[in-house]
Amino acid sequence: MTDPQAADKARLLATYDGFWAESVKAYEAGSENGTKLVNYAAGDALNQTLTDIANMQRAGTAMKGAPGHRAEVSALSMSGDRPSATISDCFDLSTWKIIDRASGQVKPFPTEQPMHYITEFNAEIQGGQWMLTKFTRHGDRTC
Repeated sequence: MTDPQAADKARLLATYDGFWAESVKAYEAGSENGTKLVNYAAGDALNQTLTDIANMQRAGTAMKGAPGHRAEVSALSMSGDRPSATISDCFDLSTWKIIDRASGQVKPFPTEQPMHYITEFNAEIQGGQWMLTKFTRHGDRTC
C-alpha cells in the first residue's frame, strides 16, 4: 500500500537534506556567508544554527566531515492554513570532527557527548516551501 503523504514527506526530507548540506559548509567555514541556509531554515532553527556557528568561530574551532543521519518524518499535517511536520533523526557525530582552526588538529568531543542521539526538527510550509523552524537536541536519547 502506498503512503498518500509520500510526496510531501519526500519534499520535506529534501529540505532537511538541503539544510544539512548548507550547514556542513557553514560549520566548516565558520560562517554562513556563501551558504543557502536561509532557503531551508527560519526562526529558531536558523537562529540556533547561526549562534552555534558564531560560538565556534569565537572559540577558534570548526567542524570537518559531515554528520550521519537516519531521518524520518514522524508527524505530518497538511491541513489548515500552515501545514506542519516533525522530523526525527538519529544524528551521528562519529563522522563529524571538531578541529582547531589554527592548527587543524582534531579536538575531542566532551566526554559526556553521545556520538548518536535523537534530534527533532519542526517544519512548516512558508511561501509555498518547507522550512525548518525549530530543532531540539535530545542528547539524553541515544540511538
